[in-house]
Amino acid sequence: MNNDLGNYRKSYDKGTLLESDISDNPLELFQKWFFDVDTHFPEDETNAMTLSTLGVDGFPKGRVVLLKKYTHEGFIFYTNYESEKGKAIIAHPNVCLSFHWAGAERQVIIKGKAEKIAPNLSDGYFESRPRGSQLGAHASRQSNVVSNRKILENQLNRLEEKFENKPIPRPEFWGGFIVKPVEIEFWQGRANRLHDRIRYQLQSDYNWKIERLSP
Repeated sequence: MNNDLGNYRKSYDKGTLLESDISDNPLELFQKWFFDVDTHFPEDETNAMTLSTLGVDGFPKGRVVLLKKYTHEGFIFYTNYESEKGKAIIAHPNVCLSFHWAGAERQVIIKGKAEKIAPNLSDGYFESRPRGSQLGAHASRQSNVVSNRKILENQLNRLEEKFENKPIPRPEFWGGFIVKPVEIEFWQGRANRLHDRIRYQLQSDYNWKIERLSP
């Protein structure tokens, strides 16, 4: 197999990222970018992000998950704590989040430390999920080997009968993580590969150091 992709070319010309247009706080700039992308590029799944972790096997791994909330403290997503990524985060809480918004020619890369959110917050989000998603969280021992799909479907059927006309409690092994950022980089595609890159780094006094990086 030999498939040369060297001729793939794209010109980036949809925006700029200048120091005169940014806030002292990267969360404010993230909120602005998120709103802009969500409004003007609805075909993008704006809250989809790549979560990169260092696994218990020593290998890094990235996978796409969905951001469910962001606050002044950080970025929240939900998962099975006993899954491969859940175990990786618990063992190595330093993680990276990456948003790629192709329509806007933008990326955001976030380095931070992940920790479990309070159980009552996980409870509240779990209660807001569709019933099928609640059952799915119980049915799947995420990342465990399963011999065929029928096993999962049978387990789901059993749970549907068990919780028929009853509220579905959040399983203890499922909940949220918050990633508290220590570094956030904003990338805006520009012509001639001279992209704009602005990096925020959290300092010991909790202010953010802002620097432009070469593309």
